[in-house]
Amino acid sequence: MLGFSLSLCVLILPAVVWVTCTGMVTDRYRITRSELDLENEDYRPHRDPTESDYTAQNQRARSRDGERGSQCLRCCDPGEEPRPLFSSPAFQFVPHINITILKGEKGHRGERGTYGKSGKSGSSGPRGPEGMKGHMGATGSPGEPCKTYYSAFSVGRKKALHSNDYYQPLIYDTEFVNLYKHFNMFSGKFYCYIPGVYYFSLNVHTWNQKETYLHLMKNEQELVVLYAQPSDRSIMQSQSLMLELEQNDEVWVRLFKGERENAIFSDNFDTYITFNGYLIKPKSDG
Repeated sequence: MLGFSLSLCVLILPAVVWVTCTGMVTDRYRITRSELDLENEDYRPHRDPTESDYTAQNQRARSRDGERGSQCLRCCDPGEEPRPLFSSPAFQFVPHINITILKGEKGHRGERGTYGKSGKSGSSGPRGPEGMKGHMGATGSPGEPCKTYYSAFSVGRKKALHSNDYYQPLIYDTEFVNLYKHFNMFSGKFYCYIPGVYYFSLNVHTWNQKETYLHLMKNEQELVVLYAQPSDRSIMQSQSLMLELEQNDEVWVRLFKGERENAIFSDNFDTYITFNGYLIKPKSDG
């Protein structure tokens, strides 16, 4: 395609030059004598061996101006030979090719370039509106059963107990309930293995004409008292409470020392003294 365009330009350019040089132009582009008459004959933009001919022609034209006055001399007036449009080497034609018209066909698509470097992270945009509530999901499979904790005891005593010069723990000889052996029958104490809230109760039978004075203990701390004044008749007396225990806490019953006569009644046949306790709520449940 490029070769064809170059060939076409080679054919067109000589024709354009020939039309211009032979004076085949319209009246719009004809040049008057006064336009070509220079004020100074010695001034020429370009000089060459034909310059003398050009000067002689100007002198003859001036002599004729004396006869015609200020008439305009045209190249086509009668008796005058058509003068060339460009009679001086000052107007030299320089051929020029406009390459922009020689556009070729569209080429093949090039290979894809490599990816550029990642740009800087932009700032976080504003929080969007809250979305719609989703549908309820399917029911999950059943989980494993929660671990259940138990702790309970119930013990009794069939023997009477009298005060002494020192404090005495109440020891029991009958075991009704003792889950996981949290109650020690030899020491008469309950040991907490499961932290949580517990309920405890104590029941005793008083002795006639004697005082009954006991304390429910947590570790070495006196919490509540079970007390009965001396009387002509004996009665059943009780005390109860709830405690929040931590692991390894101890709960037990203590008989007051012998500053005054103090006793609890029982016989070898019936159980008059009982001590009970059980877990209400484990601490692990929250």
